[in-house]
Amino acid sequence: MKLQKGFTLIELMIVVAIVAILAAIAIPAYQDYLTRSRVSECAASAGACKTSVTEYYASRVALPATANAGCTTVSTSDCLAPTVAAGVITVTASGTLAAKVGATSLIYSPVLTGTDITAWDCTGSTIPDRFLPAVCR
Repeated sequence: MKLQKGFTLIELMIVVAIVAILAAIAIPAYQDYLTRSRVSECAASAGACKTSVTEYYASRVALPATANAGCTTVSTSDCLAPTVAAGVITVTASGTLAAKVGATSLIYSPVLTGTDITAWDCTGSTIPDRFLPAVCR
């Protein structure tokens, strides 16, 4: 009598089914992770602009009316360049990010305390909450 080695067909089918179930769970989670990382890119571009607006306000005690605050004018593949209107910074999604979340914006409003900008409020953002950075949720 010969000793057979290897897996039976049913064992292989069970393994394939388990891998398929894990992939069905992992792929949507990974896609959400990619979208959140693209939104973080927009938040990073607004970060430099927040510093510029804060310095502008500290030196002139007035919020900049337009982009004369010193914000970048460079767009990325997923985000348009930040715009400033009355101190409010808006970064609009573009490209594949806009297709994923819609043509929505990440909006930062300054929180003024006396003559200082003490924080930035992003609750007016129109990007779905599950994709926003943790400080905006």
